[in-house]
Amino acid sequence: MNDSDRKGPRVPDNPEPPSSTAPVPTVRGPSLINRLKSILTLKTVSLRDDLQVALEESGTGETADFTESERAILQNVLKLSGVSIDDIMVERSDIQAVAADINLGTLIAKFRQVGHSRLPVYDGELDNIIGFIHIKDAMAKITEAVTDPEKEVPVRLLSAALRQKIGKLGITRTAMFVPTFMPAGDLLQSMRASRVHMAIVVDEYGGTDGLVTIEDLLEAIVGKIEDEHDEAVRAMVRKVGDDTYIANARAELEEVRAVVGDDFDPGEHAEDVETIGGLVFDLAGHVPRRGEKVTGLEGFEFEILASDGRRIKRLRIRRKRPDDESAEVLAITDQRPDEQKLAAE
Repeated sequence: MNDSDRKGPRVPDNPEPPSSTAPVPTVRGPSLINRLKSILTLKTVSLRDDLQVALEESGTGETADFTESERAILQNVLKLSGVSIDDIMVERSDIQAVAADINLGTLIAKFRQVGHSRLPVYDGELDNIIGFIHIKDAMAKITEAVTDPEKEVPVRLLSAALRQKIGKLGITRTAMFVPTFMPAGDLLQSMRASRVHMAIVVDEYGGTDGLVTIEDLLEAIVGKIEDEHDEAVRAMVRKVGDDTYIANARAELEEVRAVVGDDFDPGEHAEDVETIGGLVFDLAGHVPRRGEKVTGLEGFEFEILASDGRRIKRLRIRRKRPDDESAEVLAITDQRPDEQKLAAE
C-alpha cells in the first residue's frame, strides 16, 4: 500500500451490506423554510452567522419554538465544518482489530467479546491494515440455508468453517483510508456515497493513527448514541497492568489519585491545574507529542498516547519502581567525570 494512496479517501470496490438500522433522512416542512427566509431579511454578513446567533438566543425570535434537542442538533451541524476526524476518531490504543492469520472461530469469539459489527484486519502489525470484516459476512460462512421445508430449523451450522483461516474465506472487505486533517463532514459524505461505514485514519508516515465509524460522525451531530453493547460509563482512568494506567487527559486529579493510589501527589501543581492533562502540560512546559515521555512528578512517568498539537488527549501513567530509579543513578555513576558534570547541568 503506497503512502500516496492514503492522502485522500480511497473508496473500496466492494461496499459493505446495507444496514437495516441506517438513519432515514426526514424532510422539514415549509415552516422551517419560512424561518430561514425571515433570517435572510436581516441582511448580515452570512447566513451561517445569522443562524448561529438566532439559535443562541434561546426562547426568542424565529427559533423560539425549537426544542433544546433540535437547537443542539442545528448548532452541531453549523459547527461540523470545523470538526476534523482527529477530534472524533477512536485512538490507536483503543482500536479492536484481528490478525489476518486467525481462524473463523477466533474471529467469532472476538466479535462476541467486543460487541462490534465490524473489525479491522491487519497483516503482521496494526500499521498494515488490509481491510475489515463485517459480522454479517462472518455469520454467512458458518451457516447454510436448509431447503427442506419439513425441517424445523431453517439454517444449518457449518462447524468445519470455524477452523478455516479468515484470509482464505474472501470475507475481508477493502478499507477506506483517510488523513487526520480531513473534515468530518467530507468523510460523512464519502461514507454515504460508498456505503462503507468504517475508515482507517493514517498519519503523515502512513501508520495507523486511529479509526472512525459512521456512528462517530453521527454522534458529532446528534450527540452520544448508546446501544446494547455500550458500557454505561467508561472509566476516565483504568488500570491496564502492574503499576500502569491509561487516563483520559480530562480526568480530574482527584479521580486519578483515587485509582492510582495516595502516592500520586501533584503537590503545588494542583493549585494551578485540575486535570491530568493540565498537570502533564505544566510539567512539560509545552504540548507534548504522541510518544513523548514526561517526568517531573516524583515516582511517576507519563507517556503521551494521543495529542493533536493543541492539547493532550490520552496518556499512560507508569509508577516508577525502586529498581528503575537505581538504574538511573547507576548510569550516572558509571559516567566519566566530564559526562557526570554535563548530566548534572
